[in-house]
Amino acid sequence: MLNTRVLVLNQNYEPICVCTARRAIILLYLEKAELIEKNHYIVRSISMSIPLPSIVRLSKYIKVQRKRILLSRKNIIKRDKHICQYCGSLDGSVTIDHVIPKDKGGKDTWENLVCACMECNGKKGNRTPEEAHMPLLRKPKKPGYLFFIQHLIGVPDERWKPYLFMSD
Repeated sequence: MLNTRVLVLNQNYEPICVCTARRAIILLYLEKAELIEKNHYIVRSISMSIPLPSIVRLSKYIKVQRKRILLSRKNIIKRDKHICQYCGSLDGSVTIDHVIPKDKGGKDTWENLVCACMECNGKKGNRTPEEAHMPLLRKPKKPGYLFFIQHLIGVPDERWKPYLFMSD
């Protein structure tokens, strides 16, 4: 129960990170944060009881340097939602394709890597999308920090959605 995830908001309600309930309870106890949303459980000690937090807000605004989202095969596939960026297929296994092939100057960047089905990857080969007459469904870009929380960490609690700018 103390390892439950808690969304931490800055004083201006901007999501800044996810921590454990244990850490959030310490922030609440030290009055460094206030409880915004709680779970159905109560954490009890000898002298006090605290509702298990779901969302806490820091008492003071802190300047946050955004964490770098790791460029990895897994994160590219999550960013593209397991959809081939050439044909839109959700079927079968997917791989990662360099939009501009490496031998033509393409780099390992968020903007040059896309999810592709095996068939499209083989069909495109060592060509650019224009040369292969296979336009991309959407231009690849580096995901923002909110995307990281929404899709890579996940949203274990529905009460987080308004703070992560997600509709129901």
